[in-house]
Amino acid sequence: MANELDEMNSTVNEAGRDVHVIEKQVSPKHAVGDTVFEVVLWCLAIIPGIIFWFVKKNAAAYLDRLQQKVNHDASQIDNYLEQRVQILKNTAKLLDKAINLDKDTFTKIAELRSGKDMNGEAKAIEEVNKKINVALENYPNLKAHHELEDAMQQNSYLQKEITAAREAYNDTVLEWNGAIFAWPSKKMVAVKKGYTTRIPFSVDMETRKQARGTFF
Repeated sequence: MANELDEMNSTVNEAGRDVHVIEKQVSPKHAVGDTVFEVVLWCLAIIPGIIFWFVKKNAAAYLDRLQQKVNHDASQIDNYLEQRVQILKNTAKLLDKAINLDKDTFTKIAELRSGKDMNGEAKAIEEVNKKINVALENYPNLKAHHELEDAMQQNSYLQKEITAAREAYNDTVLEWNGAIFAWPSKKMVAVKKGYTTRIPFSVDMETRKQARGTFF
């Protein structure tokens, strides 16, 4: 039998293919076999039926805990974003003492906690960070300023923490998306409660374009 994926003879897309997060929630569906399975358990004897009832209770508790973990991981991302806003605010103040920093920078910082969605807020933070970096490029001697250097190091550290937190969030979303289709108990609970898959973190198209750009 030949390989299903044949690198020697299969078609190759020379233009390449990018990947995107699909903005679609998928629901597990009830199947006739699910009902038959439960009926058979109760018909065989009452004990298997009772045991499976407890299994479903445990499955429901597991999904409830996992749902809370998804929310916790999302909150952790927001927590790091808030810290980064404060760091950038302090950095902007330090720069403003030395140069006339664009007032729009401070306006954007003030608006960052106004209830934007997670992706929109992160994008706004990056815009502020970009303006501060431009200011540092125009005034390279400011990089030697100890307080400013410390603030930029904290900014870099928080960006890494945000990336790690997003990975943790995506891992939990992946666990949830797999769990609600795990037959029989978890899937049955998910169908009954109307659970759907969750959408992992994704970046906007502008960020994708910038990632392909030339920086040096």
